[in-house]
Amino acid sequence: MTPKELLDTMLGYLGFVTEIDEQRNEGGNLTLQIYTEEANRIVGRDGETLEAIQFLLNRLIQAKERDAEKVIVDCEHYRSMREDKIVQRVRELADRVRISGRSMQLEPMNSYERRIVHNAFKDDPDVATWSPNDSARIKQITLLKRQAKREAAPQQQEAGS
Repeated sequence: MTPKELLDTMLGYLGFVTEIDEQRNEGGNLTLQIYTEEANRIVGRDGETLEAIQFLLNRLIQAKERDAEKVIVDCEHYRSMREDKIVQRVRELADRVRISGRSMQLEPMNSYERRIVHNAFKDDPDVATWSPNDSARIKQITLLKRQAKREAAPQQQEAGS
């Protein structure tokens, strides 16, 4: 059974009438885009139901084939709209960091959201992002005002300790 067929079967058992499109994202990962009149029920609060569906689908796929690629499940482009909202909100906060020069700690985020934020600021000349190593209990990002080029190395060293 293909991932698309498996997802269609799962959603059918849950009583959803859907149309599913297969796409490849920029990274080459398979994305299954769900279209339905009940998108809000599939997405759930803050995308929790969508995350659970994706998790279960990947577990079922990997139970049959250990090295199977991870499949991304989306519903009516919810994920890209959420990414845009996260970046927009964090850019507004970054403007405060630019003006005040004071660092600002963001709310805890999952790894996917943290990666979105780090990528949004990787080429920003004024604001840098920093988060604790993977062993830290709380996964937060701090927005920092970048120092002049000659001071950049010591600043990054301090933030990493």
